[in-house]
This record gives sequence, structure tokens and C-alpha cells, in this order.
Amino acid sequence: MATGRCGVIGLAHVRSDWFTEVARWSTSGSLPIEFVKCLSTEELRARIQSGRPFSAALLDGRLPTVDRDLLATLRDVGIPPLVVQAERSTTDWDQLGAAAALGPVLHRTELVDALTDHARPIGTMAHDLADRRGSALPPAWLGRLVAVTGRNGCGASTVAVALAQALADDPRHGNEVVLADLAHHAHHALLHDARDVVPGVQELVEAHRNGHPTTQQVRDLLYTVPTRGYRLLLGLRRPSDWVTIRSQAFAAALASLRSASRLVVADVDADLEGEAATGSVDIEDRNQMARAVARDADVVVVVATATTTGLHGLVSQLDALRAHGVPGSRLLVVVNRAPRGARARAEITRSITQLAGGAERPDPHVGPVYLPERRNLDHLHRDLVRFPGPLTAPLAHATTAVLEREGGRHQVELEPEPVAPGSLGRWTDDEEASS
Repeated sequence: MATGRCGVIGLAHVRSDWFTEVARWSTSGSLPIEFVKCLSTEELRARIQSGRPFSAALLDGRLPTVDRDLLATLRDVGIPPLVVQAERSTTDWDQLGAAAALGPVLHRTELVDALTDHARPIGTMAHDLADRRGSALPPAWLGRLVAVTGRNGCGASTVAVALAQALADDPRHGNEVVLADLAHHAHHALLHDARDVVPGVQELVEAHRNGHPTTQQVRDLLYTVPTRGYRLLLGLRRPSDWVTIRSQAFAAALASLRSASRLVVADVDADLEGEAATGSVDIEDRNQMARAVARDADVVVVVATATTTGLHGLVSQLDALRAHGVPGSRLLVVVNRAPRGARARAEITRSITQLAGGAERPDPHVGPVYLPERRNLDHLHRDLVRFPGPLTAPLAHATTAVLEREGGRHQVELEPEPVAPGSLGRWTDDEEASS
């Protein structure tokens, strides 16, 4: 073990055998550690937030609260998490972010080796918060991500449906488009006349708390909408269910959703407020789906109505998106229920420009997209029929233009793999003769 004494914080059931044993090693001096026992996740979080330095965390993998988010919390404050696995465990703790996974029967030498490899004595610990989130391997493919957002009543959910249909019709996406309902007040179960509201985003996130589902398992949580060519991820069953969505698990779920498709259209809330602006961690947690999607999206489609309050709200939201780190080149404005006359539309464009002032604005060469008022939208939703081309085509054209300009920022290149001899077949005698 490295020279010096290590501070180890532990979390396990009080009657856990290894928990008692590690405490005995500590008090007897047979292991140079200071062991702090915690009997709940809340106690552990409170202790690590107190400012006391810890060299490592020793966690019971049988506890349901030991998940991707808890491991990320420990890594964020520079504490390597060591997980004592349950018997016959199939959980990939390395993929979830653990520094090491130890056997269910913890031996002193195994703990010494783990601390030697991952922990630092308390006296030598630097007071930095190095980001240690790189343990999880990225998926081989990340599909493009399009966020659709707007203030209440602007028709953003309808725009998301129309856009998903239009992009699903594009052969470049290989009929692999997903519409994800990631708003607090989820409407797409109603808009798609879904008979079942399970599974949805809650089940997708839960599957990533302590695991990494396969592509097929992710797709099994989606509903096919054959008339429009896309698959649907249903949203929260109640607005208050946002408390079940943990940040790291959601980030992993979003990555899996993208790796299982060519393109994801995500319907998200307009509220992006976080801890920095409000001082409230709860508000940031509440808005985490919108914040994560806006940050990672290749295109953010911002929907507004052509009213005075609608345009003022539009400019306010554009400012909020830019403050969140979204460049103007990735913003696409859609004016819904717009007037049909060219003069009136030109006036709206000038109003947006004037209200935005000298701030960075969306690319003037792409958008705004103007969508006129349509009367039979309730019928289209209720009967799950296709949206008409005059509604979908302008959305698809403008969104595709931004996607092509932005390039493949999120597509992960695979390292070349050697080809096993014979795996590609062999030439026949006739083929060799003709070559």
C-alpha cells in the first residue's frame, strides 16, 4: 500500500460481514485505514459534502442505491468508488463507473491491492475535483439528436410529431427515427392514442441505473407508429415523476437511445434553469432532461407563435439556450400558426431581429420556418394518420440543412478490427479464374 494512512468511507447493511470485518481491520491497526461507516446513502452524501477528505469509498453492490449516479457523485469529488459485488452478480461495475469491483467475500489482500491501485493517502490528496467520468466506454454509434422545444401552447409537440414523420421518410435515416417524449407534462401518449403508458422513459432510465441494456432491449421499450414510420418513447406518467430520473442514468439512457437509432427527435421543456442561476440543486435536477438534450443536440428547434408575447418569449428562450452553451448555428426557429402573406412574415422576421438586438442569432440562411394555421390537427392526432407534406416538408428541409452543416459531431468512430481468416468467405475456383 502507498505510504500513509487512507481514509475510507463505507456504505453497506449494518449486518454485512465484510463491513464488520473492515471495521475490525481498521480499529486493530492491521490495515492502515480510517474507516467511516455509513448506514444510508443520505448519510454518505452528507459526509462527503462536509469537506472531509476520503481516499476511497467501499460500497455494497447489493444495495439498490449503489448505482450509476452515486458512483458519479463520488468520482466528481475525487473519491474512487470500490464496489463489493454480490454473489453471482452480473452487473458490469466498471461500465457503471466503479474504480474496481471486489469479490463478494472480501479479503484483506484484495482490499490492500485495490487501495494501492486507486486510493491516495489523506495527507497527499490534492484538493482538485478532477473529472473521472471517462470509465464508461462510448457506444460505437451515436445517432443524430434534434431537440424540439417551446413555451406552453405554441404547438411544439405537434411540430415534433410532424418533424419525426418527415425525417423518418428520408431514406438517409434508414427508417430508424425515434420520437422521445422528454417533457414534464408528457403529451405524446395522448397524441398517439396509446393504450398503455408503460414502458416509457422511466423504465429506460431505470434500466441504466445498474446496467447497460442491449440495443434490442432499448428498442423493446419503444412503440412503433407504422403510419408515420417512427418509433415512440413515451414520457413521464405524472409531471412529479421527474424525481425518479437521475442525471447519470438519464445521460446513459439518452446515449443508448441514440446508439439504437439513426436519429432521435426529443420533445423537451423550455425551462433550462439550473443551480448556477437559481442556487437550487432541485431545480437543476427537475430540468435535467431539457438541459442534457439541449446541450447535446445537433439541432435545437425553437417553436413560437406569431403573437407579441410569443415572439418576446421566443427571444427570451434563444437567450437562455445561448447562455446554456448552444451556439446560434444550431438553433432553428419555427413560427407556428403564422400568417400566410409574405409581407406579414417579413415583418415577423424583422421583429425577431430587433428584439434579439446585437446578440448572436440563428443562421439567417436557414429559417425561420413559417407554418400556417391548420384546422384538422386533432383529427390527425386522434386517427394517427400522416401529416400533410406542406406541414412536414419545410421542417425536414430546414432541419436537414442544419444537420448537414453541423456535420457528425457526435458520431463515434470505431477502431479498425482485424478480420479473422475465413470470416469473409473464400474465392471459388471460378472466381479466382475470372479475377
